[in-house]
Amino acid sequence: MAANESDQTARFADMLAAIGTEPRLRIIRLLLSAHPEGLVVGDIQSELGIPPSTLSHHLEKLKNEGLVNVRRESTYLWCSANTEALRELLTFLYAECCTRNKVITPEEIVQLCK
Repeated sequence: MAANESDQTARFADMLAAIGTEPRLRIIRLLLSAHPEGLVVGDIQSELGIPPSTLSHHLEKLKNEGLVNVRRESTYLWCSANTEALRELLTFLYAECCTRNKVITPEEIVQLCK
């Protein structure tokens, strides 16, 4: 495996680890449902019932892995899913399972998304 490919694999492994906890996966799903505007941190907390300090920790991990964008508007912190990073992660997984060895056909993925 080339160094660049190894670096890319490590990056995607870190991303998967970041969303590999139930609260973080719930956060990502909620932010995707609010795309592209995103949500204010307080609304995420209210919707998911995650204590503020715990939510802050989860958001920081997701932000550090490039899965969530955070912007400040006045006194509010807005969070949104980084759909480009998620697209890259899905493309990485898709390349192995659906193009090289055809474990899953592209049509099956489309059916899963409907």
